[in-house]
Amino acid sequence: MSATRRRKRGRDDRGALTLSYVIIVPVFLLAVMVIAQASLWYLARQAALAAAQQGADAARARNAPPGAGPRAALAFARQAASGYLLGPTATTPRSNQQTVEIAVSGHVPSLVPGEVINVKQVARAPREQFTTP
Repeated sequence: MSATRRRKRGRDDRGALTLSYVIIVPVFLLAVMVIAQASLWYLARQAALAAAQQGADAARARNAPPGAGPRAALAFARQAASGYLLGPTATTPRSNQQTVEIAVSGHVPSLVPGEVINVKQVARAPREQFTTP
């Protein structure tokens, strides 16, 4: 085999590494973005659940004033999850004399512009009731 043929064969591979980077780097960056978005969603979901539990604990106490549960849930969500649970709201959808139910919802910051990811968590607890002997 002559030296010119060997040189020609070596030139065929030029640019192959760049081409592989053009394919691999966007896939890698997309994977990192998906992991970061999933982490934000998980954090927001857990914060909403913790806020709902705080609200349920406040509302189930004996002689709790009306609206104590949603107020406590919102205060917790605004303080503990201000960066990853945006626009939190708290409601009492199905509370009655025996059970307290607090629902906390909000949305997650999105890494994709225009995308809205909503989160809603509900906590239920029995109301404290005392009986006289």
